Amino acid sequence: MGAYKYIEELWKRKQSDVLRFLLRVRCWEFRQLPGIVRLTRPSRPDKARRMGFKAKQGYVVYRVRVRRGGRKKPVSKGIVYGKPVHQGVTQLKPTRNLRSVAEERVGRKCGGLRVLNSYWVNQDAVYKYFEVILVDPAHKAIRKDARINWIVNPVHKHRELRGLTSAGKKFRGLQGKGHLHTKARPSRRAVWRKNNSISLRRYR
Repeated sequence: MGAYKYIEELWKRKQSDVLRFLLRVRCWEFRQLPGIVRLTRPSRPDKARRMGFKAKQGYVVYRVRVRRGGRKKPVSKGIVYGKPVHQGVTQLKPTRNLRSVAEERVGRKCGGLRVLNSYWVNQDAVYKYFEVILVDPAHKAIRKDARINWIVNPVHKHRELRGLTSAGKKFRGLQGKGHLHTKARPSRRAVWRKNNSISLRRYR
């Protein structure tokens, strides 16, 4: 079993003594640092490589902290002036996942870089911590590499803001295929619009 496979199997057992101790110590360290921190290397090298990271110039890793919990409805005094069906204020969940939110925050901070992917590293009662892999589209090492230079194309600017990363596609319902997922493609809104608009053939 290779080193990366060994680390991968270790991370699958998060309830083991080794991982529980490691996560607890790291979580304490993460709490002392700012919300967005640049790292010299990923804390999960095996996971980072599976997400597309390479230990070469042009690749950057940031750790982000996102507050956990649902999304309370932002209404004054908790009053919703409308039908009873819409009167819920608490116990509401956001459409987007926290990993996607983490990607957005880093993407906004590092406007010149492109978000490639992200992964979970830790969590406590208040925060979830994610590491986000970014790529520098202006770097020669990236522009010359045929495996990654697709991200240099201008259409990939701020892909994290448009739901094009792995986390974004997950909350858009685009991970599944087949007849059970026809209402999610190309997007839920596009399918709704198609099903709710009448298009009649013109008589000429």
